[in-house]
Amino acid sequence: MKQFIQNLPKAELHLHIEGTLEPELMFKLAKKNHVVLPYNSIEEVRQAYHFTSLQSFLDIYYKGAAVLIEASDFYDLTLAYLKKCHEQNIVHTEIFFDPQTHTDRGIAFETVVTGISEALEEAKRRYNISSFLIMSFLRHLSQGAAFETLEASLPFKDKIKGVGLDSSELGNPPSKFKEVFQKAKEEGYELVAHAGEEGDSRYIWEAIELLDVRRIDHGIRCEEDEKLVAYLQKTQLPLTVCPLSNVKLKAVKEMGYHNILKLLHRGLLVTVNSDDPAYFGGYLNENLEAVATSLQATKEEILQLVENGFRASFLSNHEINKQKAYFASMRS
Repeated sequence: MKQFIQNLPKAELHLHIEGTLEPELMFKLAKKNHVVLPYNSIEEVRQAYHFTSLQSFLDIYYKGAAVLIEASDFYDLTLAYLKKCHEQNIVHTEIFFDPQTHTDRGIAFETVVTGISEALEEAKRRYNISSFLIMSFLRHLSQGAAFETLEASLPFKDKIKGVGLDSSELGNPPSKFKEVFQKAKEEGYELVAHAGEEGDSRYIWEAIELLDVRRIDHGIRCEEDEKLVAYLQKTQLPLTVCPLSNVKLKAVKEMGYHNILKLLHRGLLVTVNSDDPAYFGGYLNENLEAVATSLQATKEEILQLVENGFRASFLSNHEINKQKAYFASMRS
């Protein structure tokens, strides 16, 4: 099964570029930029990756991001992830970045987006990996701050495909950002939002009804509401599920209890992704392998999950149909 997964061309739709910061690169950039980390060694960093909740992870996540200062740092971070994509046969990726994590530290928006975009362009040349960039608002901050970030993004609209919503979910429902999402839609951005990871199914409904999103990131708590499950099945609104992340952050007790295959069998458009792989112990292939091992997924189930990644993407219909034809040939 491991080789079967490796050989499949894949798309990844739920990946935070700051969450690909491996400890080795973290220490390298800290030394270069004279940033003092609260860790003495790479091993000490890894030992800190025992999370009790989403917030306990975010506390460490934001500390790590402090080493990213120059455009070249964002370039190195992004290219390292794209090299991993090449190794894992990921041919398309839609990458989240959190500008507020950096602009609140005095880093210019242009510095962030330039470094990331140059790496995306290099990976297209070097590995033929296609990609889109999605700017996420931090939901623990105000909608006013999100509006400021949206405004800062407008000179770079040619480099940014859409907007999303991430960070601390509980107590920060999608309704908090209704107006800024409406404005983002008017500006031509695609819309996605994290919902239904720690927050209950009502957060998913809000993201759908108030934010008008094209995808739900996570969404695993949709099972709490049969009407919602029926809606997701009928509309094929995608869920970008991150199995290892869900277990690592205690949203799911252990992998054997994950509901991703149940949702797949009910006809929902679920996909597999890695979220913050440097912190959660695995990139996309490792997430697929965990589903195969712990849930005894068949090759057909893995094939469908991987195909769904392309179907749920923002690629053109022509590109999606090419991939659908490929997967059809795999079944014949």
